[in-house]
Amino acid sequence: MGAAERISDLQMPLAVAQGSRRSFAVGASLLRAGVVSPDEMLTALSQQGRESGRLPDVLRARGLVVARDLMGVDARNWGLRLVDLDTALPDPRLIDAVGVQDCLRHGLVPWTRVGDVTIVATSRPEEFRRLRPMLESRLGPVAAGLASSRAILSAIHARRGDFLARSAETRVAAAESCRSWPRLHRSPLALSAIGVTLAALALAPLATGLAALAFALLSLAAIVVLKIAATIASLRAPLPGPAPATDAIPPVVSIIVALYNEADIAPRLVRRLARLDYPVELLDVILAVESEDHVTLDALANAELPPWMRVVIVPEGQVKTKPRALNHALDHARGAIVGVYDAEDAPDPDQLLKVVERFQRSGPEVACLQGMLDYYNPRTNWLSRCFTIEYAGWFRLVLPGLARLGLVVPLGGTTLFFRRDVLDKLGAWDAHNVTEDADLGIRLARHGYRTELIETVTHEEANCRPLPWIKQRSRWIKGYIMTWAVHMRQPRLLWRQLGPKGFLGFQVLFLGTIAQFLLAPLLWSFMVLPFGLDHPLYAAMPGWAVWALAITFFLSEVANILIGALGLGRTKHGLSLLWVLTLKVYYPLASLAAYKGLIELATRPFYWDKTTHGLFDPQGEGKH
Repeated sequence: MGAAERISDLQMPLAVAQGSRRSFAVGASLLRAGVVSPDEMLTALSQQGRESGRLPDVLRARGLVVARDLMGVDARNWGLRLVDLDTALPDPRLIDAVGVQDCLRHGLVPWTRVGDVTIVATSRPEEFRRLRPMLESRLGPVAAGLASSRAILSAIHARRGDFLARSAETRVAAAESCRSWPRLHRSPLALSAIGVTLAALALAPLATGLAALAFALLSLAAIVVLKIAATIASLRAPLPGPAPATDAIPPVVSIIVALYNEADIAPRLVRRLARLDYPVELLDVILAVESEDHVTLDALANAELPPWMRVVIVPEGQVKTKPRALNHALDHARGAIVGVYDAEDAPDPDQLLKVVERFQRSGPEVACLQGMLDYYNPRTNWLSRCFTIEYAGWFRLVLPGLARLGLVVPLGGTTLFFRRDVLDKLGAWDAHNVTEDADLGIRLARHGYRTELIETVTHEEANCRPLPWIKQRSRWIKGYIMTWAVHMRQPRLLWRQLGPKGFLGFQVLFLGTIAQFLLAPLLWSFMVLPFGLDHPLYAAMPGWAVWALAITFFLSEVANILIGALGLGRTKHGLSLLWVLTLKVYYPLASLAAYKGLIELATRPFYWDKTTHGLFDPQGEGKH
């Protein structure tokens, strides 16, 4: 039996089963026109049947047809008029009646009124019947017209680009956002705190120093206990293995990658994401690029992007941050699951399959899956080795342990996957928070959702130069301070939402981390004692306090070494455990970063100090 005969046997049952004889007509028209071969059509129909997808999406994603071919076929089969949105823009009042986000989500735009009927331009005519009740409830009588998805997006942005820009900045409720964070000279509270601190140092330096030392010791002890508890929980309950295959229909997965000043990242990004073992017709990769970023836009214009990858231009706004770009791209996402990658990421090929299976087997309370981050350049230099060890302990031991203890999980910025409906409900990312990932992790927990770690790895580029490392870490610390302050606006509410255990865990994770970075130099100053030098606080400390200092310091070092060694043992890098001992020299860099972040918090709270990507490539294509 030839391919054409097998199509006749296969295609009609599939079309009927899915209630879409128009799908058969589309396929038949493309075959008659010679756009696709019988074998290609047979493969596409088989894939459509297994995934319950749209035949045009299958054909387009596999590069078998282009939008121009489908437009003419759809116009004939559906008997629709082609709408020229390039020369006649839609009425903005009609867009507002439907809702800008709904227009983007459904791939349509109300164009104009003819009498009492509103012509709605759509790029998905097979979905118009399902959407008609919603459209008629907002517009009255409607009729469909046909336009390309590109033309529809351009028309929406031309009419309501300003609204989309503002919406991307204000999605999160004001009570849970840091967008009202004042600059130093506008904050009486901050100025008063600085004044009180300076007065205390001037009038009672010894008492102030002892109080700071006590807080530093308490926070250090709490962090050590938390890390040890999380590590034990992780070791006692290993991550679940791969789930057995499921018969559930796989969903569309949208992946958002925010790019900025990435001149030569496109070829590597396409190559790495092309390795994902997921049906391309169900893969929706969005490259979010700032409108004025001509470097990246020019690079992408010259790149050969696959059909399942598209560029979304982020309009100018009040701030220029990654979370704002993610929010804007979310309006364009088609998937029920939304993932986030960074520009330099190289995920495991089976990562999306694992994510989809885990979501399908989890209850709706599991709203986020965090993958594990690792580095593909651990041996570049000492800094990259230490960064690799730090991440190995954090993602393979501490974060899984926190999740199993039922504590809040501060998310990493990449290899994150969310249920789309939960993102919409929570307002997605806070556009003004420079650690939007950690903040979103807290908001998920506050609203009763859970984050789980998943056994899949994404490799990225370790920041292996001192100054960029300090800049990156200063942004993280600045964001931690903002996140803690925002969520502590209403401590009683936070206590009720997280519970006592979650509330205390949040304090240790955030306030304790902030205190350690800022007060670490005070603790390190006691290292002069073995050399016979005096310390101004030592003489005023009772004997038990000296012992408490020594024991806490010792346990902290032991915990860091053990967690680093155990985490490193779970990687495949083969780095010597001796490098773990050098973390003692590595962590002081974070204190420098902390004070840089503190200064920026007062002067430029929303400034995003971007990390440069593409300096190293595992296949030798980088600039290393």
